[in-house]
Amino acid sequence: MKLNQVYNIDCLDGLKQIEDNIIDLVYLDPPFFTQKTHFLVDRTNKKYSFDDTWKNLDEYKEFLKIRFIEIKRVLKSTGSVFVHCDKTANHIIRMLLDEIFGSSNFRSEIIWVYKRWSNSKKGLLDSHQNIYHYSKTNDFKFNTIYTDYSLTTNIDQILQLRVKDQNNKTIYKKDQNNNIIYNQIKKGVPLSDVWNIPFLNPKAKERTGYPTQKPIELLERIISLTTNENDLVLDPFVGSGTSVVASKLLNRNFIGFDINIDAINLTNKRLQNPIKTQSHLLKNGIDKYDTKTEKEKQILSRYDCDIVWRNKGLDAILKQKINNKTVGIKIQKQIETLKESQNLLINCMKSKNIELGFLIRTHFDNDDYQKLDNVILIDDIDYLLETYK
Repeated sequence: MKLNQVYNIDCLDGLKQIEDNIIDLVYLDPPFFTQKTHFLVDRTNKKYSFDDTWKNLDEYKEFLKIRFIEIKRVLKSTGSVFVHCDKTANHIIRMLLDEIFGSSNFRSEIIWVYKRWSNSKKGLLDSHQNIYHYSKTNDFKFNTIYTDYSLTTNIDQILQLRVKDQNNKTIYKKDQNNNIIYNQIKKGVPLSDVWNIPFLNPKAKERTGYPTQKPIELLERIISLTTNENDLVLDPFVGSGTSVVASKLLNRNFIGFDINIDAINLTNKRLQNPIKTQSHLLKNGIDKYDTKTEKEKQILSRYDCDIVWRNKGLDAILKQKINNKTVGIKIQKQIETLKESQNLLINCMKSKNIELGFLIRTHFDNDDYQKLDNVILIDDIDYLLETYK
Protein backbone atom coordinates (compact mmCIF):
# COMPACT_ATOMS: atom_id res chain seq x y z
CA MET A 1 0.00 0.00 0.00
CA LYS A 2 1.45 3.35 -1.06
CA LEU A 3 2.11 6.05 1.51
CA ASN A 4 0.63 9.55 1.43
CA GLN A 5 -2.55 8.33 -0.25
CA VAL A 6 -6.19 8.09 0.78
CA TYR A 7 -8.22 5.08 -0.31
CA ASN A 8 -11.93 4.69 -1.00
CA ILE A 9 -12.32 1.45 0.92
CA ASP A 10 -13.88 0.08 4.09
CA CYS A 11 -11.20 0.55 6.73
CA LEU A 12 -11.43 -3.09 7.81
CA ASP A 13 -10.46 -4.20 4.30
CA GLY A 14 -7.77 -1.52 4.19
CA LEU A 15 -6.30 -2.48 7.54
CA LYS A 16 -5.97 -6.10 6.43
CA GLN A 17 -3.69 -4.93 3.61
CA ILE A 18 -1.23 -3.28 6.03
CA GLU A 19 1.73 -5.21 7.42
CA ASP A 20 2.18 -5.86 11.12
CA ASN A 21 3.94 -3.30 13.33
CA ILE A 22 4.55 -0.47 10.82
CA ILE A 23 2.23 2.36 11.97
CA ASP A 24 3.45 5.00 14.46
CA LEU A 25 0.10 6.64 15.19
CA VAL A 26 -3.53 5.81 14.53
CA TYR A 27 -6.10 8.57 14.94
CA LEU A 28 -9.71 7.68 14.36
CA ASP A 29 -12.96 9.57 14.62
CA PRO A 30 -15.42 6.68 14.19
CA PRO A 31 -19.22 6.86 14.12
CA PHE A 32 -20.59 7.96 17.51
CA PHE A 33 -23.69 5.73 17.60
CA THR A 34 -25.95 8.77 17.16
CA GLN A 35 -28.52 6.76 15.19
CA LYS A 36 -28.73 9.60 12.66
CA THR A 37 -27.71 10.38 9.11
CA HIS A 38 -25.52 13.49 9.28
CA PHE A 39 -25.30 15.98 6.46
CA LEU A 40 -24.08 19.50 5.75
CA VAL A 41 -23.87 21.74 2.69
CA ASP A 42 -20.69 23.63 1.79
CA ARG A 43 -20.35 27.11 0.28
CA THR A 44 -20.85 25.72 -3.23
CA ASN A 45 -24.06 23.89 -2.21
CA LYS A 46 -22.26 20.55 -2.31
CA LYS A 47 -24.00 18.19 0.09
CA TYR A 48 -21.91 15.89 2.31
CA SER A 49 -23.43 13.14 4.41
CA PHE A 50 -22.65 9.93 6.27
CA ASP A 51 -24.83 7.34 7.92
CA ASP A 52 -24.49 6.60 11.64
CA THR A 53 -27.48 4.31 12.14
CA TRP A 54 -27.28 0.77 13.53
CA LYS A 55 -29.61 -2.17 14.11
CA ASN A 56 -28.60 -2.31 17.74
CA LEU A 57 -25.74 -1.65 20.15
CA ASP A 58 -24.21 -5.09 19.64
CA GLU A 59 -23.77 -4.41 15.93
CA TYR A 60 -21.99 -1.13 16.72
CA LYS A 61 -19.71 -2.77 19.31
CA GLU A 62 -18.73 -5.57 16.95
CA PHE A 63 -18.05 -3.05 14.17
CA LEU A 64 -15.55 -1.22 16.39
CA LYS A 65 -14.04 -4.28 18.06
CA ILE A 66 -12.82 -6.02 14.91
CA ARG A 67 -11.29 -2.76 13.71
CA PHE A 68 -9.56 -2.06 17.03
CA ILE A 69 -8.01 -5.54 16.85
CA GLU A 70 -6.57 -4.77 13.41
CA ILE A 71 -5.36 -1.37 14.57
CA LYS A 72 -3.41 -2.95 17.42
CA ARG A 73 -1.83 -5.41 14.98
CA VAL A 74 -0.51 -2.72 12.60
CA LEU A 75 0.81 -0.44 15.36
CA LYS A 76 4.51 -0.45 16.20
CA SER A 77 5.48 -1.37 19.75
CA THR A 78 6.19 2.34 20.26
CA GLY A 79 2.90 3.39 18.66
CA SER A 80 -0.21 5.07 20.01
CA VAL A 81 -3.88 5.21 19.13
CA PHE A 82 -6.18 8.18 19.74
CA VAL A 83 -9.91 7.48 19.53
CA HIS A 84 -12.29 10.42 19.24
CA CYS A 85 -15.76 10.04 20.77
CA ASP A 86 -18.46 11.84 22.73
CA LYS A 87 -20.93 11.14 25.52
CA THR A 88 -23.06 8.91 23.29
CA ALA A 89 -20.61 6.01 23.13
CA ASN A 90 -17.49 6.95 25.11
CA HIS A 91 -18.25 4.34 27.79
CA ILE A 92 -18.55 1.64 25.15
CA ILE A 93 -15.36 2.67 23.38
CA ARG A 94 -13.41 2.85 26.64
CA MET A 95 -14.40 -0.71 27.58
CA LEU A 96 -13.47 -2.04 24.14
CA LEU A 97 -10.09 -0.32 24.23
CA ASP A 98 -9.38 -1.68 27.71
CA GLU A 99 -10.25 -5.16 26.48
CA ILE A 100 -8.09 -5.03 23.34
CA PHE A 101 -5.14 -2.82 24.32
CA GLY A 102 -5.22 -3.54 28.05
CA SER A 103 -6.17 -1.12 30.80
CA SER A 104 -2.48 -0.81 31.71
CA ASN A 105 -1.87 0.81 28.31
CA PHE A 106 -4.47 3.51 28.86
CA ARG A 107 -2.56 6.81 28.88
CA SER A 108 -4.98 9.73 28.94
CA GLU A 109 -8.53 10.86 28.50
CA ILE A 110 -8.22 14.15 26.66
CA ILE A 111 -11.10 16.54 27.10
CA TRP A 112 -11.44 18.74 24.03
CA VAL A 113 -13.28 21.85 25.23
CA TYR A 114 -14.83 24.24 22.73
CA LYS A 115 -17.58 26.83 22.47
CA ARG A 116 -20.56 26.05 20.25
CA TRP A 117 -23.60 28.16 19.54
CA SER A 118 -26.77 26.09 19.71
CA ASN A 119 -30.49 26.39 20.27
CA SER A 120 -31.49 26.06 23.88
CA LYS A 121 -32.55 22.65 25.09
CA LYS A 122 -33.59 21.03 28.31
CA GLY A 123 -30.25 20.13 29.83
CA LEU A 124 -26.67 21.30 29.67
CA LEU A 125 -25.15 22.52 26.43
CA ASP A 126 -22.59 20.10 24.98
CA SER A 127 -19.19 21.80 24.95
CA HIS A 128 -16.62 19.00 24.96
CA GLN A 129 -15.67 15.70 23.37
CA ASN A 130 -13.41 12.90 24.56
CA ILE A 131 -10.23 11.56 22.98
CA TYR A 132 -8.82 8.35 24.47
CA HIS A 133 -5.08 7.78 24.18
CA TYR A 134 -3.83 4.20 24.41
CA SER A 135 -0.39 2.83 23.60
CA LYS A 136 0.46 -0.63 22.31
CA THR A 137 3.14 -1.14 24.98
CA ASN A 138 4.71 0.76 27.83
CA ASP A 139 7.56 1.72 25.50
CA PHE A 140 5.54 4.33 23.60
CA LYS A 141 6.88 7.42 21.89
CA PHE A 142 5.92 10.69 23.60
CA ASN A 143 7.08 14.26 23.00
CA THR A 144 6.25 16.57 25.90
CA ILE A 145 4.65 19.81 24.76
CA TYR A 146 5.06 22.88 26.97
CA THR A 147 2.51 25.66 27.21
CA ASP A 148 2.77 29.24 28.46
CA TYR A 149 2.39 30.05 32.13
CA SER A 150 -1.15 31.03 33.10
CA LEU A 151 -2.00 34.59 34.01
CA THR A 152 -2.30 33.55 37.66
CA THR A 153 1.23 32.15 37.86
CA ASN A 154 3.34 33.79 40.55
CA ILE A 155 6.63 35.29 39.38
CA ASP A 156 8.54 33.12 41.88
CA GLN A 157 7.22 29.99 40.18
CA ILE A 158 8.84 31.17 36.95
CA LEU A 159 12.14 32.28 38.44
CA GLN A 160 12.81 29.72 41.17
CA LEU A 161 13.79 26.08 40.77
CA ARG A 162 11.41 23.60 42.42
CA VAL A 163 12.08 20.00 43.47
CA LYS A 164 10.39 17.22 45.44
CA ASP A 165 11.36 16.72 49.10
CA GLN A 166 11.49 13.41 50.98
CA ASN A 167 7.70 13.56 51.46
CA ASN A 168 7.14 14.07 47.71
CA LYS A 169 6.09 17.66 48.36
CA THR A 170 7.14 20.38 45.91
CA ILE A 171 9.52 22.90 47.47
CA TYR A 172 11.88 25.60 46.22
CA LYS A 173 15.41 24.25 45.83
CA LYS A 174 18.07 25.80 48.06
CA ASP A 175 21.86 25.81 47.98
CA GLN A 176 24.18 24.70 50.78
CA ASN A 177 23.75 28.08 52.48
CA ASN A 178 19.95 27.68 52.50
CA ASN A 179 19.47 30.34 49.82
CA ILE A 180 16.76 29.79 47.21
CA ILE A 181 18.24 28.94 43.81
CA TYR A 182 17.12 31.38 41.10
CA ASN A 183 17.67 31.96 37.41
CA GLN A 184 16.66 28.60 36.01
CA ILE A 185 15.46 28.80 32.42
CA LYS A 186 12.15 26.99 32.27
CA LYS A 187 10.28 25.64 29.28
CA GLY A 188 6.80 26.42 30.55
CA VAL A 189 4.04 24.15 31.83
CA PRO A 190 3.60 20.60 30.45
CA LEU A 191 0.45 20.23 28.39
CA SER A 192 -2.55 19.02 30.41
CA ASP A 193 -5.35 16.68 29.34
CA VAL A 194 -7.88 19.51 28.94
CA TRP A 195 -7.50 21.20 25.55
CA ASN A 196 -9.28 24.45 24.85
CA ILE A 197 -9.18 24.52 21.05
CA PRO A 198 -12.00 26.41 19.32
CA PHE A 199 -14.44 24.60 17.07
CA LEU A 200 -14.32 25.82 13.48
CA ASN A 201 -16.74 28.68 13.05
CA PRO A 202 -18.96 28.77 9.94
CA LYS A 203 -16.87 31.50 8.28
CA ALA A 204 -13.45 29.87 8.83
CA LYS A 205 -11.54 29.39 5.58
CA GLU A 206 -10.51 25.94 6.79
CA ARG A 207 -14.13 24.83 7.05
CA THR A 208 -15.21 22.45 4.28
CA GLY A 209 -18.86 21.80 5.05
CA TYR A 210 -18.21 18.15 5.90
CA PRO A 211 -20.06 16.92 9.03
CA THR A 212 -17.91 16.38 12.12
CA GLN A 213 -14.89 18.22 10.66
CA LYS A 214 -12.21 18.80 13.30
CA PRO A 215 -9.76 21.75 13.37
CA ILE A 216 -6.24 21.17 12.08
CA GLU A 217 -4.78 22.58 15.30
CA LEU A 218 -6.37 19.74 17.26
CA LEU A 219 -4.84 17.07 15.02
CA GLU A 220 -1.47 18.82 14.89
CA ARG A 221 -1.28 18.62 18.66
CA ILE A 222 -2.07 14.89 18.71
CA ILE A 223 0.42 14.14 15.93
CA SER A 224 3.16 16.23 17.54
CA LEU A 225 2.75 14.45 20.88
CA THR A 226 3.46 10.93 19.68
CA THR A 227 5.31 11.09 16.35
CA ASN A 228 8.40 12.59 14.76
CA GLU A 229 9.01 13.76 11.21
CA ASN A 230 8.69 11.00 8.59
CA ASP A 231 6.71 8.76 10.95
CA LEU A 232 3.58 7.08 9.60
CA VAL A 233 0.06 8.19 10.61
CA LEU A 234 -3.07 6.18 9.83
CA ASP A 235 -6.68 7.41 9.86
CA PRO A 236 -9.21 4.62 9.20
CA PHE A 237 -12.16 7.08 9.02
CA VAL A 238 -10.56 9.96 7.16
CA GLY A 239 -13.78 11.97 6.69
CA SER A 240 -12.94 15.57 5.80
CA GLY A 241 -9.23 14.74 5.77
CA THR A 242 -8.06 16.89 8.68
CA SER A 243 -5.72 14.23 10.07
CA VAL A 244 -3.88 13.65 6.80
CA VAL A 245 -3.69 17.38 6.03
CA ALA A 246 -2.17 17.96 9.48
CA SER A 247 0.25 15.07 8.85
CA LYS A 248 1.36 16.65 5.59
CA LEU A 249 1.87 20.05 7.23
CA LEU A 250 4.03 18.40 9.93
CA ASN A 251 6.09 16.33 7.47
CA ARG A 252 4.63 12.98 8.50
CA ASN A 253 3.69 10.18 6.13
CA PHE A 254 0.07 9.11 6.14
CA ILE A 255 -2.52 6.59 4.97
CA GLY A 256 -6.25 7.28 5.05
CA PHE A 257 -9.36 5.19 4.43
CA ASP A 258 -12.98 6.14 3.91
CA ILE A 259 -15.89 4.25 2.41
CA ASN A 260 -17.45 7.54 1.23
CA ILE A 261 -16.14 8.70 -2.16
CA ASP A 262 -17.13 12.31 -1.40
CA ALA A 263 -14.84 12.22 1.64
CA ILE A 264 -11.95 10.93 -0.48
CA ASN A 265 -12.47 13.59 -3.15
CA LEU A 266 -12.67 16.34 -0.53
CA THR A 267 -9.53 15.09 1.23
CA ASN A 268 -7.54 14.99 -2.01
CA LYS A 269 -8.65 18.54 -2.75
CA ARG A 270 -7.51 19.70 0.70
CA LEU A 271 -4.17 17.93 0.34
CA GLN A 272 -3.49 19.86 -2.85
CA ASN A 273 -4.12 23.18 -1.12
CA PRO A 274 -4.01 22.90 2.70
CA ILE A 275 -5.75 25.77 4.48
CA LYS A 276 -5.32 26.23 8.22
CA THR A 277 -7.29 28.68 10.35
CA GLN A 278 -5.21 30.17 13.17
CA SER A 279 -7.09 30.30 16.47
CA HIS A 280 -7.01 33.71 18.14
CA LEU A 281 -8.05 32.04 21.39
CA LEU A 282 -5.02 29.75 21.38
CA LYS A 283 -2.78 32.63 20.42
CA ASN A 284 -4.11 35.35 22.74
CA GLY A 285 -6.12 33.59 25.47
CA ILE A 286 -6.88 36.05 28.29
CA ASP A 287 -8.83 36.08 31.53
CA LYS A 288 -9.54 38.41 34.38
CA TYR A 289 -5.88 38.61 35.39
CA ASP A 290 -4.94 40.20 32.08
CA THR A 291 -4.04 43.75 33.07
CA LYS A 292 -1.74 44.52 30.15
CA THR A 293 -2.87 47.15 27.65
CA GLU A 294 -2.81 46.34 23.95
CA LYS A 295 0.14 48.71 23.62
CA GLU A 296 2.08 46.86 26.33
CA LYS A 297 1.35 43.51 24.70
CA GLN A 298 2.56 44.91 21.39
CA ILE A 299 5.82 46.03 22.98
CA LEU A 300 6.39 42.68 24.71
CA SER A 301 5.65 40.76 21.50
CA ARG A 302 8.98 42.06 20.16
CA TYR A 303 10.86 40.11 22.82
CA ASP A 304 11.21 36.36 23.38
CA CYS A 305 9.91 36.51 26.92
CA ASP A 306 7.61 35.08 29.57
CA ILE A 307 5.02 37.70 30.46
CA VAL A 308 4.54 38.47 34.16
CA TRP A 309 0.93 39.35 34.94
CA ARG A 310 0.80 40.25 38.61
CA ASN A 311 3.77 42.43 39.49
CA LYS A 312 3.95 46.23 39.39
CA GLY A 313 7.72 46.21 39.04
CA LEU A 314 8.05 43.75 36.18
CA ASP A 315 6.19 43.04 32.93
CA ALA A 316 8.23 40.15 31.57
CA ILE A 317 11.37 38.01 31.86
CA LEU A 318 13.53 37.19 28.86
CA LYS A 319 13.53 33.46 28.16
CA GLN A 320 17.27 33.47 27.49
CA LYS A 321 19.93 35.00 29.72
CA ILE A 322 22.31 37.73 28.55
CA ASN A 323 25.92 37.17 29.64
CA ASN A 324 24.55 34.56 32.05
CA LYS A 325 22.26 37.16 33.65
CA THR A 326 18.51 36.93 34.08
CA VAL A 327 16.84 39.91 32.41
CA GLY A 328 13.62 41.55 33.58
CA ILE A 329 11.55 43.94 31.46
CA LYS A 330 9.58 46.91 32.81
CA ILE A 331 7.41 49.16 30.63
CA GLN A 332 6.89 52.74 31.79
CA LYS A 333 3.18 53.24 32.52
CA GLN A 334 1.38 56.42 31.52
CA ILE A 335 0.87 57.36 35.17
CA GLU A 336 4.55 56.81 36.04
CA THR A 337 7.56 59.05 35.65
CA LEU A 338 10.68 57.35 34.34
CA LYS A 339 12.23 57.56 37.78
CA GLU A 340 9.19 55.93 39.38
CA SER A 341 9.25 53.13 36.81
CA GLN A 342 12.94 52.52 37.42
CA ASN A 343 12.45 52.43 41.19
CA LEU A 344 9.71 49.82 40.82
CA LEU A 345 11.95 47.78 38.53
CA ILE A 346 14.97 48.00 40.85
CA ASN A 347 12.95 46.96 43.90
CA CYS A 348 11.61 43.95 42.03
CA MET A 349 15.07 43.03 40.73
CA LYS A 350 16.45 43.08 44.25
CA SER A 351 13.66 40.98 45.73
CA LYS A 352 13.69 38.43 42.89
CA ASN A 353 17.46 38.28 42.37
CA ILE A 354 17.31 39.59 38.78
CA GLU A 355 20.70 40.93 37.68
CA LEU A 356 19.78 43.02 34.62
CA GLY A 357 16.75 45.11 33.69
CA PHE A 358 15.33 46.59 30.50
CA LEU A 359 13.35 49.77 31.16
CA ILE A 360 11.20 50.77 28.20
CA ARG A 361 10.41 54.49 28.02
CA THR A 362 6.99 55.30 26.54
CA HIS A 363 6.64 59.06 27.13
CA PHE A 364 8.58 62.18 28.11
CA ASP A 365 8.61 63.66 31.60
CA ASN A 366 10.69 66.27 33.44
CA ASP A 367 11.52 64.05 36.39
CA ASP A 368 15.10 63.73 37.61
CA TYR A 369 16.17 60.41 36.10
CA GLN A 370 19.59 58.88 36.67
CA LYS A 371 20.88 55.93 34.67
CA LEU A 372 22.03 52.83 36.52
CA ASP A 373 24.61 50.27 35.42
CA ASN A 374 22.24 47.33 35.76
CA VAL A 375 19.30 48.98 33.96
CA ILE A 376 19.31 49.51 30.20
CA LEU A 377 16.99 52.28 28.99
CA ILE A 378 15.19 51.46 25.74
CA ASP A 379 13.02 54.01 23.95
CA ASP A 380 9.78 52.64 22.54
CA ILE A 381 9.38 53.26 18.80
CA ASP A 382 6.23 55.38 19.27
CA TYR A 383 8.08 57.55 21.78
CA LEU A 384 10.93 58.05 19.31
CA LEU A 385 8.55 58.98 16.50
CA GLU A 386 6.80 61.49 18.74
CA THR A 387 10.14 62.96 19.83
CA TYR A 388 11.37 63.55 16.28
CA LYS A 389 8.21 65.16 14.93
